[in-house]
Amino acid sequence: MSGYRILIIAGAFYSDIADPMIKGASEALAKADCSFDVVEVPGALEIPGAITQAELTDAGYDGYIALGCVIRGETTHYDYVCGESARGLMDLSLEGVPVGNGILTVENRAQAMVRAVEKNKGADAAEACLSILQLRDRFRGEAED
Repeated sequence: MSGYRILIIAGAFYSDIADPMIKGASEALAKADCSFDVVEVPGALEIPGAITQAELTDAGYDGYIALGCVIRGETTHYDYVCGESARGLMDLSLEGVPVGNGILTVENRAQAMVRAVEKNKGADAAEACLSILQLRDRFRGEAED
């Protein structure tokens, strides 16, 4: 599994939640002997666009890890941000871009901190990305036979 180059994209709107997720993803990638870069964007809605820019400019990444958090508020904005960020990541995935989705969608900050720190969802997103990369490599290998 070593040798992959991964881009971690973190929505910085809730940096206190994103930071432990970045740490978890970074540790998982280091353990897997992968190289990685970290970039921050304003929030969850900007993450799919950042991945698209990396892909369009052929930045040389094998896969991507999307990290961020959306906390329900008093308006319907939560629903749009959750749905559209997830749709954007799914669209990329269906185009063959390996993405680990670590965008938390929660009711409150306490739930977010449990998922970011105790449940280590950053590491989970990294492992999902690596799993998709391994599957891609497996399919490529079978296609060459």
